[in-house]
Amino acid sequence: MEQGWKTTVSANERIVTIFGGSKCRESDSAYSQAMRVGELLADAGYTICTGGYSGVMEAASRGAHERGGRVIGVTMNQFTIEPNRYLTEKIPSEHFYERLQRLIVQSVGYVALRGGMGTVTEISLVWNKMQTRVLDPRPLVLFGDCWPPVVEAWQKHLAVSDSDVQILSFAKTAEEAVAIVNQRAAAVAVQK
Repeated sequence: MEQGWKTTVSANERIVTIFGGSKCRESDSAYSQAMRVGELLADAGYTICTGGYSGVMEAASRGAHERGGRVIGVTMNQFTIEPNRYLTEKIPSEHFYERLQRLIVQSVGYVALRGGMGTVTEISLVWNKMQTRVLDPRPLVLFGDCWPPVVEAWQKHLAVSDSDVQILSFAKTAEEAVAIVNQRAAAVAVQK
């Protein structure tokens, strides 16, 4: 399982995973925001990794692809829909947990845009892995106005402390999100 993933990643490659919903359309602001994040990350030399399908995943993939960046899509064999056309590489997964692991383990940082429960699951897993020190610290950027009230609600209604929230970064623009990744991912070392 992991062997196939590791052989596709070069020793000096810096991957940033972008999380976000599949339901936004090209006319939505989330699409243009994700596309801009993909462009800026590719311009900065990062490889982009997404879940490989539509919406935010397609937009980020498109932005990076149109700038000549490498774009990895971690897909699901159980899904009958086709991955987006902007991927330069597809890595199939047999089940959700394998897919989540592949989206997470090789990345030096993460940017999450508005999405649904899948996006919340992805953020929660990365966040929990950093809280429990299973994953070394790296940037987890929540990009967009939707995130501060969501995190505030988690703090109010769940067992989420201020120190837990300090693991997160918040960004209002694509430029700010990528600047946070550039700053905080510089020292991240990922085992290949």
